[in-house]
Amino acid sequence: MVFIGIIVLLAAVDLCIKKAIEEQEESSFPKELNGTGGKIMLHKNHNPGSSFGFLTERPEYVKMVPLAVASFIGGGLAWMLPKKGNLADKIALSVTLGGAVSNLYDRLVRDYVVDYFSIQCGRLKRVVFNLGDMFIFFGAGMMLVLEMIRAWKER
Repeated sequence: MVFIGIIVLLAAVDLCIKKAIEEQEESSFPKELNGTGGKIMLHKNHNPGSSFGFLTERPEYVKMVPLAVASFIGGGLAWMLPKKGNLADKIALSVTLGGAVSNLYDRLVRDYVVDYFSIQCGRLKRVVFNLGDMFIFFGAGMMLVLEMIRAWKER
């Protein structure tokens, strides 16, 4: 039940931020996120495609591919939940799924994903993210590290 809570909490936080961004006037963006010393800028971007606007011209794929991937991840988590152990794997899948659910909600309900912040460092300045993206990235990174540790232990 804890893992479902993680998914719901992470998706809800991102969706609440997206709602707050959507309620603001477009003309007030971009703007600096208070307390970051200009390192994080807020935006109001609507991405009808997948990452970096890829597949914008194929909206059916933009919806169905993330739905299939999220279903696969959810299935993997459902398979693991009744088993003892693998706590880190369950957390990684839950974090990934929390971000995926938030972005999938946007794709299915809004027909675009709301992206709202950029990190003002090098090439990242040109990329606008949302927390859902960060959750997906962090969860996938956790899974990669866990697999690397397993491979190292098997040596």
